[in-house]
Order: sequence, then structure tokens, then C-alpha cells
Amino acid sequence: MTAEANTILAKLTLRRVIAGVAFPPLLASAFQPFPTIYLTYPQRLVFWIGVMGLALCVTWIVRQVAQKYFVQAHFTWRDFALVLVILALFVPSVWLMSYLLFTVGGQRAPDVLAVIPYGALFATGLVLTHGHRQVNETDSPHIVRPSPRLTKRLPETFSGQIYRLTGRNHAIDVVTSEGTFTIRSRLTDAIAEMEPIPGHCTHRSHWVADYAITGVEKIEGKTYLRLANTDLVPVSRKYKPELEQDGII
Repeated sequence: MTAEANTILAKLTLRRVIAGVAFPPLLASAFQPFPTIYLTYPQRLVFWIGVMGLALCVTWIVRQVAQKYFVQAHFTWRDFALVLVILALFVPSVWLMSYLLFTVGGQRAPDVLAVIPYGALFATGLVLTHGHRQVNETDSPHIVRPSPRLTKRLPETFSGQIYRLTGRNHAIDVVTSEGTFTIRSRLTDAIAEMEPIPGHCTHRSHWVADYAITGVEKIEGKTYLRLANTDLVPVSRKYKPELEQDGII
């Protein structure tokens, strides 16, 4: 089983499975997709299942595009770009599905203008939820978090956030929002002293705090995590499956 399959299975919680099974029949019972065109219940069910499937595909594509091209973009410009991507992908896909469904049923297919509201509604919801997460991530350096024990080994004046740890022989580079400090320690011991801050090992020599991660980049086939201070931290094959399973990449 591939890492991608493991990631998908890890996200299939019981609540999501129940929602995915129950929601399309409820939609088919309650709503006609287009007010001027009557569809039978089986046709409505096929339509709403198709819409949800397309929405999941577009969501995945938009997430990849946002992580690759719009990590550092201003909130408004990023959202405007995401809306264009969503409309460009979702509206034609829903229209084509509708055309095939209606044509097979011997009915007149709706025009593209009738499908645009679905794209606008989906784009609005996706951007709002994505924007809410982005605001939380952007503000994260200013959130008051529990202070890990490791901060006691930094200068007394230190009051910032620790972004990552990098091992160098018997020394550790502690990269923070206030610069880099070097302490003598083993990486495993330094990671233990970072509790209760959640984080992940990305490489045998690197550990990063989850709140410091702002995006994922691929350079010449290799995967890197981009941090709040613009550092790029390599991801090795050993740790990549765990990062994928936890939704980091």
C-alpha cells in the first residue's frame, strides 16, 4: 500500500464515512439541482454524488496549488487566485457531468450559466475555511504557547518561538524567531525537552515545530517544508509517510 493510500485511509474517520454515505441521498430527496428542469430521484442522486466527488478532487488540486504557489501571498490576492482556479476547474466539470447525465436521460442540458452558482458557492466555502486556517497559521507566532523546557537553555532574554532543531555532531542548532542558538545536546534529548510543543522529525538531523510550518515545496524531486522564517527543511524518505499520514504534506 502506497503512502498516498495510507494518507487517504487515515482521513476516513467514521464520521466522514457516515456523512459521505448519508449526505447525497438527503440532498437528492430535498433539492432539485436546477429549478426549471425536473430530475427523477435516481438522477438527482447521481448528480449530487458526482458534485461531491468533483468537489473533493478540486479541493485536493487547489490545496496543492496553494501550497506550491501561494504560501507567501497576501490573503486577498491568494483568495482571488484560488477562486479563479476553483471556478476554472469546478464549473466546467459540473457542467460536463450535467450534460452527460441530462443527455442520457433524454432531457435538455443546462447551460454553463446555470452551473456557475454551484461553483461560486463551493469557492466561497472553500476559501472561507482555507482562509480561517491561514489566519490561524499567520497569527501563530503571537499565540501564547506553553514554554518548553528547552527554553531554559537559551539566553534569559529569549521570549520568541522555537521553529526547528538541527543536530550537528554533539551540538544542536536551535532556530528561533529571534535567531539561532547552539547548545550541546543529543537531538533526541533536545526533542524530549520540547514537550509539550507538537512537532515532527523530517530527517535524522531535523525536527520542526508544527506551528512553524507554512508550506511544502518540491525542488528537483525532493520534498522540503517551508517554515515561518522562510527556511527550507528537507524531508527524508524515512519520515515522509508519517508526515503524509498526519496531514503535514
